Amino acid sequence: MLVARLDHPADFDGWRRQARIAAQAGIAPALIDWRVGDEEGGLFGGESVDDLAPVAAIELTVPRDFPELAQAVICHRDPERFDLLYRLLLRLQREPGLMHVMTDDDIHRANAMAKAVRRDMHKMTAFVRFREIVGADGAEAFVAWFEPEHHIVERVSRFFVERFCAMRWSILTPLRCLHWDGKTLHVTDAASRSDAPSDDAMEAYWRTYYANIFNPARLKIKAMTAEMPRKYWRNLPEADLIAPLIAGAGRRAEAMVANLPTLPPERHVRQAQRQREEVAEAPVASGSWAEAKAAARDCTRCGLCQHATQTVFGEGPLAAPVMFVGEQPGDQEDLAGKPFIGPAGQVFDRLMGEAGLDRRRAYVTNAVKHFKFEVRGKRRIHQRPNAGEISACRFWLGLERDFARPKLIVALGATAVHALTGHSGSLASMRERDLTLDDGTALVATVHPSYLLRLPDEAARLRETERFLADLERVGRLVPEMLAGVAA
Repeated sequence: MLVARLDHPADFDGWRRQARIAAQAGIAPALIDWRVGDEEGGLFGGESVDDLAPVAAIELTVPRDFPELAQAVICHRDPERFDLLYRLLLRLQREPGLMHVMTDDDIHRANAMAKAVRRDMHKMTAFVRFREIVGADGAEAFVAWFEPEHHIVERVSRFFVERFCAMRWSILTPLRCLHWDGKTLHVTDAASRSDAPSDDAMEAYWRTYYANIFNPARLKIKAMTAEMPRKYWRNLPEADLIAPLIAGAGRRAEAMVANLPTLPPERHVRQAQRQREEVAEAPVASGSWAEAKAAARDCTRCGLCQHATQTVFGEGPLAAPVMFVGEQPGDQEDLAGKPFIGPAGQVFDRLMGEAGLDRRRAYVTNAVKHFKFEVRGKRRIHQRPNAGEISACRFWLGLERDFARPKLIVALGATAVHALTGHSGSLASMRERDLTLDDGTALVATVHPSYLLRLPDEAARLRETERFLADLERVGRLVPEMLAGVAA
């Protein structure tokens, strides 16, 4: 039996040197006894691999990914890791494609060991907590205690040197210890938990911070314990907060829901009230249309009225030759009470101008008169109206059509098409077709300007903008009165 002795448990350079000697001498794996440091062997002693007589050099070749795999595997605590790697080294001389045979027992085992080592390294970089102490020279220093599963301390040392290069620190573990003096890294033997400080002045602040960033509404205990296993908790300063925070998460989440800010903001409620009073005092210039607009302010035909700031009715000359029907008000329209003034409205105005159309000669409205949204943090995010909400608002859209009697209606988006035709088919099937509503009014179907804003790809956005511009130019051809500079 030959003895191969390594300086420390993760001595990759020592393993590689002795593995090369043994492989070139044709030594079988079963004939090598791998030992670490002064570790005693079995019942049978033997000569050292280093004492083998020189033999003719035999070239050993391995795939490029084997050394990287071996450096990870050698950090594992499995006592058979050295023998496994040596066996793989010999097999690779006969089976050069072995590294890609994932069903092979040796390859599968080595990859599993490497994965466990990488995971342990990740946990060490995530869960080391330094505590401040006064060094022997009176200057500040920092000490941390960590309990790795495998022999990863030296392998992960570069991370800490680069991350905390300006600090003087030590990381103590029951396997090996790291010490950085600001210039040089030193590795020493194992330490005990009592060698590390148990607390420092900053930990009270850290616990306060952790308690305040803890979000009970997003708590997923299974996912949290998978990423931060309980065995690490005893060395984390925030660990004593975790159990009570989890226990109170349900109650805190309910309190967060109960204390959601009232929507809409109070200042906009007051603004809406002033607008109602102004309309009530103003002379009725357009007869029944003004009465319809006033009546719509108190609409309760669907549940959207409960959270929206106000009804957003259409606007524009009642003798307009074209009516543009959008989908629903957005956040800015909801607050101001006017249609098409937000980002999508600005795109609409710009492209109307490029198409040679005068928006002042158009009646602009929406299929749904209240803003439908969901709250995400402090933002109100648009939600698509459902069929019931579209149907409830069809009453008001019908009144607007009766009052305006346009020659052409332009449906901007699928919701507008649904409201005008009653059909919920795809917009693509109706676009660029000559359509007519039941009362004989011509209909043009196209996308909503907000669709252009949502496109993430610049090329797609340019392409779809050109299509939308072509649809607007088609409106100008169908109804010349809409062209800027042409008398209505």
